[in-house]
Amino acid sequence: TSEQIEHLHRRFKQLSRDQLTIRKENFDSIPDLEFNPIRGKIVHAFFDRRPIEMDMDEEQLDRFRKDKLRFLFHMYDSDHDGKITLQEYRNVVEELLSGNPHLEKDSARSIADGAMMEAASICVGQMGPDQVYEGITFEDFLKMWQGIDIETKMHVRFLNMETIAHCY
Repeated sequence: TSEQIEHLHRRFKQLSRDQLTIRKENFDSIPDLEFNPIRGKIVHAFFDRRPIEMDMDEEQLDRFRKDKLRFLFHMYDSDHDGKITLQEYRNVVEELLSGNPHLEKDSARSIADGAMMEAASICVGQMGPDQVYEGITFEDFLKMWQGIDIETKMHVRFLNMETIAHCY
């Protein structure tokens, strides 16, 4: 709607500081990103140079969704070997929870371990006592996100619009 376009334009103008483009340093002024432990990865994602097609059919939308999930997968797969290992997952969980003074490192480790066990049960099913889950592959990752609306899960709240009513 025209109201949504005006809203987006106001947000763009504030974020870009009335410039024609948004630069990486403009993200420094976003309070919700300032203390986010994976801030650098999030900002990098906004400057991904892949083209976006506006009129997409179902197949293109599915490919676009997979591209988003691949980006998210690579945030976890720090050594880029195609698997998210337990240690990589622990590192991300610890990094994300590092700002919470009430959560000990052992708690973050338990959260990561539990999530990895759930991933194994979803992707492999019942495992034998001698089986070891080597890590989450991208195919496993897709299974885990199946049926989840990624658009509602991957977003960044940029600005509190009540505070910028003066920007036109």
